[in-house]
Amino acid sequence: MIRIDSSGNLRYRAITRANVLRTPQWDDLCTEVREAVEVVSTVLPFRTNQYIMAELIDWSRVPDDPMFQLTFPQREMLHEDDYAVMASLIRRGAPREVIEEEANRIRYELNPHPAGQLTHNVPRLGRKRLSGIQHKYRETVLFFPSHGQTCHAYCTFCFRWAQFAGLDELKFATREVDHLVAYLRQNPQVTDMLITGGDPMVMKSSLLEQYIEPLLKLDQLLTIRIGTKAVAYWPHRFVTDPDADDLLYLFERVMDHGKQLAIMAHYCHPVELSTDVAREAVRRIRSTGANIRMQSPVVKHVNDSADIWAEMWRMGARLGCIPYYMFVNRDTGAQDYFQIPLIRCWNIFQGAYRQVSGIARTVRGPSMSAFPGKVHILGTSNVGGERAFVLQYLQARRPELVRRPFFARFDPEATWFDELRPLTAADRRFFPTIQHRPASFILGLPEEA
Repeated sequence: MIRIDSSGNLRYRAITRANVLRTPQWDDLCTEVREAVEVVSTVLPFRTNQYIMAELIDWSRVPDDPMFQLTFPQREMLHEDDYAVMASLIRRGAPREVIEEEANRIRYELNPHPAGQLTHNVPRLGRKRLSGIQHKYRETVLFFPSHGQTCHAYCTFCFRWAQFAGLDELKFATREVDHLVAYLRQNPQVTDMLITGGDPMVMKSSLLEQYIEPLLKLDQLLTIRIGTKAVAYWPHRFVTDPDADDLLYLFERVMDHGKQLAIMAHYCHPVELSTDVAREAVRRIRSTGANIRMQSPVVKHVNDSADIWAEMWRMGARLGCIPYYMFVNRDTGAQDYFQIPLIRCWNIFQGAYRQVSGIARTVRGPSMSAFPGKVHILGTSNVGGERAFVLQYLQARRPELVRRPFFARFDPEATWFDELRPLTAADRRFFPTIQHRPASFILGLPEEA
């Protein structure tokens, strides 16, 4: 399963449902865990690689090892009834189309695109709907290049799991970079472009360059961001892959054009920064002038510990990375398995934050990427004799709401923003719904008088 090229470098090979049983670690798994991988992966996407299996997973701790939880399907990711149905179909050798039909039924019940991604974030150029672009916040546009709609491995909690599950109508992707440039020219308020996926780092450098080159000519763009998990899941992309040097040269060209290049690095656990190749990837990226910003959700079974977060922030800061965001896991996919009450998320954040120096206190969180914006949990307080969550928007569809504290009734069981209720009548304006707000709100424009 391990592949080495002629120069002695590790070559990437995906490990999926189709070939995982041929890995040496598969035989060491108990029957129950192997069945869970087989059953759950018929519904939720499963993809890992030989680097993760050989270097990041501690097989003596499986199934509790955090990297195993992060990349391998677990039985409890499906509701008990759904798991039983899928297991029964597989055991009796049901036709492929029957299994796929049942899998699709379950997928559509898992909120595949939260926060209005398909309905309210997709802009238009004239009459054309730009399905590979999202524009939720005034200054920032997200671009989904069609060649970057996969990853070196899939996180089991990923809120973009639907893009990998074979449902074409649930994918974000576009080849129309010309339409992107035209849209940006019509919206000069956009200063930041986030190239995301999937993972843009799965593309060859020459192909990524074709997407980035036209953006360098736009004076309005101050920052180009690239969202990637490759720094953790396949750091060889920046070190030993055949076109790694070309990729770093592309990063330098972005900087030479007066743009800031930000690598939005998804690090979920300190072990992802522990290998020599992972640290060399960080060093090489930073040598181009690009900065690396660390972000991840807090996820049960993976990193739901203040000590884990503090260690990860300290390790990243020592290497020159910028701790950026702790997110609340989104309300999609296997959320029931990974979700943590909001109050516990905040306690984890506070417990980690107070362990680190000011260099790592650039981080913000916990933050929920909800329909109206990025909701930052500041903590709790006693307001008029009642305990309440203190919240603010770090980003919002309505920019005038940003950084204005508001209150929600304290709910120890709440795991997402839509489970909260305003504390007072004055707080209601901070709790919009998709169904009851005018189009001007949905587009992020000021409401008409």
